[in-house]
Amino acid sequence: MTTDRRTFTLDGHDIPFDEGQSVLDAALAAGLFIPFLCHKPGYEAHGSCRVCMVRVGGRWQASCTTSAAPGLEVESTAEDLVAMRRDIVQFLFTEGNHFCPSCEASGSCTLQAVGYELGVTTPHYPPFSPTRPLDASHPEMILDFNRCILCELCVRASAQVDRKNIFALSGRGPTKHLVVSAESGRLGDTSFSADDAAAQVCPVGVFLPRGQGFRTPLGARKFDVEPLRIAALRQADGT
Repeated sequence: MTTDRRTFTLDGHDIPFDEGQSVLDAALAAGLFIPFLCHKPGYEAHGSCRVCMVRVGGRWQASCTTSAAPGLEVESTAEDLVAMRRDIVQFLFTEGNHFCPSCEASGSCTLQAVGYELGVTTPHYPPFSPTRPLDASHPEMILDFNRCILCELCVRASAQVDRKNIFALSGRGPTKHLVVSAESGRLGDTSFSADDAAAQVCPVGVFLPRGQGFRTPLGARKFDVEPLRIAALRQADGT
């Protein structure tokens, strides 16, 4: 750690940071893991999932949208914070179709990996079981809207990286859902490509490439090989 960088404290650890860096990014770069779902390095912070909530000066705040500042005192591992994260993840599993044993994304799903990180291994609340149609209109990709957790990563990727604005969220509260920005509402009637950034950022299993289901065996998938905590810290370190 260099002595000329400003620092804040996270659970008693001095965390150096660069100008404009968030508490979450600074923590990850320093080797301290804070769970997250809607965050992706290089993307504008969103704060929608609330899984990365911390306590700053006694107030609960999303660490991805909280700017690091000298002298901040941040808590992340207090039991009430961990319990809150666990509740959020349990509700997310309840709200959609997240039956991991039958999901093509199992082992590569960030929601599942965060669940394991927080000790969420069994259902806790009755399933909401929404019924949302699949979109199989595109030759390269199928959309399973039942798995969407409303993180808006695909929305941001399509707008900010792909410059296509293909995805959006519609509705409010329990009716809020992902939509395709085409008059027909069908992915096949857009300029979407399986090579788009929007196709790669989903933390769950909404985007399903055709002809590739279960091609990678269990035990060899993303988080089977490298747990989320290690992957996130390695990515933050640039390795």
